[in-house]
Amino acid sequence: MLQIPVEDLEIAPGHALEWRVVTATRGAAEPARPRPAASYIQEDHVAVARILDRENVPCPSSVGGSFEIRGPLDREALGAALLHFLRRHEVLRCVFSASGDGLAVDVLDPEEIKLELVDAGTFTSAAGVRAYVHRFMQGTDTLRGPWFVMGAVEREASTTVFFACDHLVTDGVSTALAVEDIATAYDALSHGRRVELPETGSYLDFAAQDRARGGSLSPDDARLDYWRGFTERNGGIFPRFPLDLGVDPHALYPVVNETHALLTGAAPDVLDARCRAAEVSLSAGVLAAMAVSLHREGGPETYRGLLPVSRRNRRVWAHSMGWYVNTLPVEFSVAGTAGAVDFAGTAATVRSALSAMLQSVNVPFVRLPELLTPDRPRDRSWPFAVNFFSFMDFRRTPGAALHTARRAHGHIWAERSNGVFLWFHRNDAGLYVNTAYADTPQARRTMAGLVRTLRLTVENVVRDGTL
Repeated sequence: MLQIPVEDLEIAPGHALEWRVVTATRGAAEPARPRPAASYIQEDHVAVARILDRENVPCPSSVGGSFEIRGPLDREALGAALLHFLRRHEVLRCVFSASGDGLAVDVLDPEEIKLELVDAGTFTSAAGVRAYVHRFMQGTDTLRGPWFVMGAVEREASTTVFFACDHLVTDGVSTALAVEDIATAYDALSHGRRVELPETGSYLDFAAQDRARGGSLSPDDARLDYWRGFTERNGGIFPRFPLDLGVDPHALYPVVNETHALLTGAAPDVLDARCRAAEVSLSAGVLAAMAVSLHREGGPETYRGLLPVSRRNRRVWAHSMGWYVNTLPVEFSVAGTAGAVDFAGTAATVRSALSAMLQSVNVPFVRLPELLTPDRPRDRSWPFAVNFFSFMDFRRTPGAALHTARRAHGHIWAERSNGVFLWFHRNDAGLYVNTAYADTPQARRTMAGLVRTLRLTVENVVRDGTL
């Protein structure tokens, strides 16, 4: 799987189809059902969306994916596969609504979910169909729904299937899960077979566990010691992106979304081997390269950044749609790395920093402002350009062996930003970084220089084991 902007997706013209969720109307006499609690991260996501909505600042975003079906399409089987997918994952059957300052969750039964097929017409040019898909993938809405949209472009010999989710119901791993679930169900149903997929848990169970753990935290809790120390050294919860982007932190800008290949061919396997020899994970090795590259571009000798960390710590959640992520800070020194340095030594420093960081994996990031900085007013978004590093190895996700054959892609989209995001990912073809940043002339110059230095840095590791 390759994570690219939707507008970069190569998609041939064809006939567009959309499947819209239709829910059954419950009888007035039906007793009220107990409402499960949303997770902390879901509540925070909606709270930010409400602030933006009140200020009339449109800032929609989505997380989505796409894949290809070979041969003539069985429309009925694809509709049934999409319906199977929605009914299989409880979080996709949730209806979210405001409840005071919080978030109410109503869960529909599987049989209450139905799909309506809508004919969206024929597109005769590649530019036209690409613009249509890009527009369609922007159809989610955090506050009002829908929270999941799905469609396809059908041709005589192939069909491209695509979907987009609001972040309320998904994370990066969930994109690969969705491709695997839908494609596997379609293959079975189009051949008259029973759908066989691994057992899946519910994100709502995870949300309940999340609240049980995080709800007992108090400002003087020892579980906050790591965060407390980081905040004191950093001067706040959020670590700043250390290079100039030319942005006003109070403004939101259109987003530049780009994907860059850092290593391809045999080089990524050499990097894997270098990391194993240094007894570090590939993510630690890539983070070391990122930190050194930032320093060489003018960043400080101490790297401080935020990392999204998976919390799929139960086997049953490995195949479950949901936002199973916490955000944690990491800090380590890259002093003395202006010139060529030993990769293994720097990577070991990163490994130790990540190990210390993970001791706080169950401290909900979104509770920290109220616990550590209670006098600070609520921001409508992150307060400034934050140093953010994400890494995912798509070779380790469900269905990875078929990603190439299915032409599987992930797509992250946001309309506006005041900073920068970097999503590093490894697949069978190489090591890539998908960047999304505020569109200013300075940010374009800064990001071009950083990507160039990043590429040179990982190439150095591959060539001779130095950074």
